[in-house]
Amino acid sequence: MAQTLKQVVIVGGLRIPFCRSNTSYAELSNMKMLSTVLNGLVERYGLAGEHIGEVNAGAVITHSRDWNLAREAVLSTKLAPTTPGLTMQQACGTSLQAAMTAAAKIATGQIDSAIAAGSDTVSDVPIVFNKKFSRRLVSLGKARDLKSRLGVFKGFGPKELAPIPPSVNEPRTLMSMGQHCEMMAKTWSITRQAQDELALRSHQNAATAYDAGFFDDLLIPCEGVLRDNNLRPDASLESLAKLRPAYDKSETGTLTAGNSTPLTDGAAGVLLCSEEWARERGLPILAYLTQSATAAVDFVGGAGLLMAPTVAVSDMLRRAQLTLQDFDLYEIHEAFAAQVLCTLKAWEDPDYCHQELGRDSAMGSIDLDRMNVVGSSLAVGHPFAATGARILGTLAKQLDQRGSGRGLISVCTAGGMGVTAILEK
Repeated sequence: MAQTLKQVVIVGGLRIPFCRSNTSYAELSNMKMLSTVLNGLVERYGLAGEHIGEVNAGAVITHSRDWNLAREAVLSTKLAPTTPGLTMQQACGTSLQAAMTAAAKIATGQIDSAIAAGSDTVSDVPIVFNKKFSRRLVSLGKARDLKSRLGVFKGFGPKELAPIPPSVNEPRTLMSMGQHCEMMAKTWSITRQAQDELALRSHQNAATAYDAGFFDDLLIPCEGVLRDNNLRPDASLESLAKLRPAYDKSETGTLTAGNSTPLTDGAAGVLLCSEEWARERGLPILAYLTQSATAAVDFVGGAGLLMAPTVAVSDMLRRAQLTLQDFDLYEIHEAFAAQVLCTLKAWEDPDYCHQELGRDSAMGSIDLDRMNVVGSSLAVGHPFAATGARILGTLAKQLDQRGSGRGLISVCTAGGMGVTAILEK
């Protein structure tokens, strides 16, 4: 029997201010930050005692204790304890994928409400010992007497205590995301100046939005922090130009600390539901989540690591019967300024669009005045799993303020993947 899909509503988003790692949130865990956001959503929308269909949340950098992060975070709130939690992860696209998963269930009537969220901290990374010492600790736990315990450490050497430092390098290439993006910048001839100009625009747009009060109801204070501490309202092209290349340190390097996102701690969430569920509770309807897509590219085989959003957006627009120009707002995650510029250039390139996207012609250019108009990751920071929810809440509010319109979301992720979505009002 044919089933009529329900419309999926974005009620609103909330996040704590994002902070550079090892600064204001140095002592906080993913659980603490995520719970703070969930509790904020509960209070904001009167959800105390409410059963939510599902809370989908995750983190990229996690401890073994966080194996049930979403459910444990739910139990730290005033939501009904019958609310299930799904812990998930898709690198930097985690909370956008969480929303996509929830939206599919809402649309088909499996659930009527959900919270999609993400949290990440690089200040609280798990420290891992090498396998030899780890095996000794496992054996120690199984030992039944003193002799057996002492025997566990036979042949022990101090070098075994050296921890394995945490790394976000790609396991398949052993290269960092920045190194991969530097390669992309060279492939697409993206200049240092163009990257610095995009980074400056992000800071300026975010600073203007702060001054206008745009973020006032999107942020909940945490640890006394009231605003993102990576934001540099006084940034200039001159100051950005003084920074040294961060990944390719030769004279050909173009990616710097100024045009790349910093390691960031933070959490964000968004409340989604059916239209009926929102209206029954008198909740606002900021926008509708109408389309989404995810894709991956063969970066090990030579494709650009962060080019998958070009594919995901193309596939999504083809399915929605829309063009790249049919949008009033564009929210393109700024992992690196170069990544955004490579994406835009690829959509304008007829050969790329034909060979990689299966199109007869180029997708074309977008109006940059419509892109990241309240700033994005280069200005506010990028706690990996939280970025998607931040963007969802930000874009939904912008569309609601406009009264109508359509917005495109594009997020690149580690592992050569991309997650994209469309919001409409």
